[in-house]
Amino acid sequence: MIKRLIPLSLAVVLTLPSLSSAEVVSRILAVVNDEIVTSYAVDKEKRALLKEAERQQPPPDPKSLANLDEVALNRLIDKKLVEQKIRELDIRVGEEEVRQAIEDVKRQNKLSQEALVAALANQGLSFDQYKAQIKEQLERLRLVSQEVRSKIQVGEREMREYYEANKAKFGAEDIFRARNIYFKLDDKMSAEQVKKVMTTAMTVLHEAQSGKDFAELARQYSDDPAAKGNGGDLGTFRKGDILPEFEEQLTRMQPGEVSDLIYTATGLHIVKLEERSLGTPKPFEQVKAEVEDLVYRKKSEDRFNQWVADLRKGAAIELRQ
Repeated sequence: MIKRLIPLSLAVVLTLPSLSSAEVVSRILAVVNDEIVTSYAVDKEKRALLKEAERQQPPPDPKSLANLDEVALNRLIDKKLVEQKIRELDIRVGEEEVRQAIEDVKRQNKLSQEALVAALANQGLSFDQYKAQIKEQLERLRLVSQEVRSKIQVGEREMREYYEANKAKFGAEDIFRARNIYFKLDDKMSAEQVKKVMTTAMTVLHEAQSGKDFAELARQYSDDPAAKGNGGDLGTFRKGDILPEFEEQLTRMQPGEVSDLIYTATGLHIVKLEERSLGTPKPFEQVKAEVEDLVYRKKSEDRFNQWVADLRKGAAIELRQ
């Protein structure tokens, strides 16, 4: 997949659909200042939305896709309003600007002209269609810059507020200290032996969750030899430094809580979270430029959404069923 020309989170830059040789007009679902939005276009937009959802990490809540028809129709109405504003303001992009933008795409993706054409063909696009889409992107970006971004300022105070509220983005990862009781299981055990281990693990889990001294339980029952001396102490660690099965439980726990039974490839575990703290983030001055960019993008997106909402208020929009 070819990288986008310019990475923007604004709704104005949408996933570009493949162009067919002719658009089949079915039903008219909306009229936006005398320009129509068809059910065919809405169906195509829905497919684009689903593709975006597939690439999204973490995956979106399924409930957010329940009203896909409405979301797709509203996005197309907003696109129409933006296109109309581009024409009204006489925003134009020249051939040389388009050429340079395509050269940037080729350089970023390390593509020759032949490789770019082949990659576009795999997406169902001709080079001329791609050029038209790049030109449309540049026009919209110029509109955003002219109508939205040029009017946004980011102050020191709001940058520091954002930094304080989002330290995890700047290296302040959670640090855990925990204890573990381990019950060994392997393929050589008989069904009776596995049953005995499971019964012991469930009994110990009940005692641990009832408040019995966890370190003492680890010394008495854990199959980890080190636990006899350290009471199952795992020391301190960050996310990513432990088994994924442990991480999944610990990230949901508060200090003092005991996990349910954790199943791993080598056996069963009971984990108690002793401490949880936030590591030291990078200093504000070191990440100031990154913070400013993040705040600027967020304000741009909010301002753009409001700008489009204002366009809607002044537009003649007729919805048809």
